[in-house]
Amino acid sequence: MDNPDILLQGAAKLKIDLNSKQAMKFQIYKTLLKEWNRKINITAITDDAEIDIKHFLDSLTPIATNLFFDDAKVIDIGTGGGFPGLPLKIVNENLDMTLLDSLNKRISFLNEVIKSLELQGITAIHGRAEELGRDVKFREKYDICISRAVASLNTLSEYCMPFIKIGGHFISMKGPDVENELEEAEKAIQVLGGKVIDLKYIEIPQSNIVHSLIIVEKTSKTATKYPRGGGNPKKKPL
Repeated sequence: MDNPDILLQGAAKLKIDLNSKQAMKFQIYKTLLKEWNRKINITAITDDAEIDIKHFLDSLTPIATNLFFDDAKVIDIGTGGGFPGLPLKIVNENLDMTLLDSLNKRISFLNEVIKSLELQGITAIHGRAEELGRDVKFREKYDICISRAVASLNTLSEYCMPFIKIGGHFISMKGPDVENELEEAEKAIQVLGGKVIDLKYIEIPQSNIVHSLIIVEKTSKTATKYPRGGGNPKKKPL
């Protein structure tokens, strides 16, 4: 059974004061997510409370980085059902948000959510990061690239770093055990023009789940040969 207090109280613990309009948008989003999930595979999480906690509240934890200033240009790589980009946009409509996913059916779903929520300044794009990262329309155009995708950090860094302006940030949302991944990705991050500036462990409100946020600052331009094509970022990580 749906309990709106889970989301409202959880957001409050993240120092986000959801107003009634925003709370209603999350409710509409959840309804559409469950409806579409019966037709296409978007998420294995279908329980109301779990959607609130594991999708919505988890997606809002990056606000703790204090990097999401008004008008920030943000791209969410491998967004899937819109996480974390759509929840971040709902709580800060001033963000200039791009949602990128490689499955066109998910883009159709995201476009319906965007339309139903009457959101402006948000675009859902069908494409692959290893291709769009080489496109001058997208390359080094973003203040923030964020991803909750499941790829290893060295692979994910090659997908994400080319999108970011110098001085911008890559935020990787991971589970609690990231030390080995960080060590393995150190070379890749450096080669791609970045440096790790912070690692935050955050407990998702209304749960005992701890996730981590790896924050990488873009300090120099990414060499034009990255991202590599042909699936090499995954097959042969830097």
